[in-house]
Amino acid sequence: MSDFIQQLPALIGVVIGALGSYLAVVRSDRARFGREQAARWEERRLSVYADYAQALKRSVNLTYRVAAHLGNDPHPHPLAPTEAEPLLAEASDGRDPAGEALIMLGSRQVVDRARVWVRVVMDMEAFLRAGTVDAEAWQGLLERQRAGREGYYTAVREDLALPPGHPARWPSMPVSGG
Repeated sequence: MSDFIQQLPALIGVVIGALGSYLAVVRSDRARFGREQAARWEERRLSVYADYAQALKRSVNLTYRVAAHLGNDPHPHPLAPTEAEPLLAEASDGRDPAGEALIMLGSRQVVDRARVWVRVVMDMEAFLRAGTVDAEAWQGLLERQRAGREGYYTAVREDLALPPGHPARWPSMPVSGG
């Protein structure tokens, strides 16, 4: 029995060491799982943010083309309002699911900035549905749309802890007066 008692401190040390190793591995695995899960959600949010931006840009691009048909915009591929109407409806229908995903996964700030951007796009669509021919007013809408898009992208970058990006302010082509 005295041999066992002599070996007991070593045995206790082995048990404590094994328990400590187990706890360290469990803690490490939990931390890794948390990091991986956070990375997956961040990737998913980036995807939702990009999908929403692309859905909105479909509508914006169509409005540029209709505005060109009305003489408000210099877009090189004008599109008549009658031809654009089903495309605008399709783009609007595509925006809705992207918007729902955005509301579900987006940060409050990103959703708020998205709302500002989409309201301007809806104003652009209403401007064109009314058949308005006013290049100066159209330019004002374009500036609001660009500011809305820039605000959205800034909020996305802040939410995802990305570095500041390009403001995407391209010089506008003048509308030919003809």
